[in-house]
Amino acid sequence: MDINQLIQVIAAGALPVLFAITVHEAAHGYAARHFGDHTAAMMGRLTLNPLKHIDLFGTVLMPLLLYFATSGAFVFGYARPVPVIARNLRNPKTDMAWVALAGPASNFVMALLWAAMLLGLRAGSVMEPFLVLMAQIGMTTNVALLALNLFPLPPLDGGRVLAGTLPPQAALTLARVEPFGFFIVMGLILMDVLDWLWMRPIMGATYWLIEMLLSPFFR
Repeated sequence: MDINQLIQVIAAGALPVLFAITVHEAAHGYAARHFGDHTAAMMGRLTLNPLKHIDLFGTVLMPLLLYFATSGAFVFGYARPVPVIARNLRNPKTDMAWVALAGPASNFVMALLWAAMLLGLRAGSVMEPFLVLMAQIGMTTNVALLALNLFPLPPLDGGRVLAGTLPPQAALTLARVEPFGFFIVMGLILMDVLDWLWMRPIMGATYWLIEMLLSPFFR
């Protein structure tokens, strides 16, 4: 990819990626408030302002470094987690699972909207390359974030959802893995295990569901 193509990809992807991260984190905060914890609201995190959710290293520097180091083959990043105090929730164990699920659910909705935009452009024969690329990046980014965050290992959202469904002792055992969860996930990604065993099947199922939901409108 030459420098002009790279600039075009970054320009087209900036808005979808920022929205994917920002809405994901805000969704956790709104869900937490719904279930009784107002911590995120009091800290000003219930906002779509990306500056409130961006982590300089995790959201900007790390993805760029990985992109250039691997020629675009591997990109990984994260945002500032929205603070949630479980004991403030009305039913801490089950409510925390719903709060965690809100993030990936928001990514699914955004992927659906970007897919609708892409199909709408094609249906209207508006094949402006920049808009098409933006819609493609928006859909792919949100589907990838959904799949990654649903992986059932804390601190990812899937780990918190799993903890909310397990018996108390098993949930406590799973919680002990959290300090090492990030490194385990990174290791699985680098070994290409997570991609084949989790990301591809979940992303494939998500694309299929999006296609099924949108197909009646674009036949």
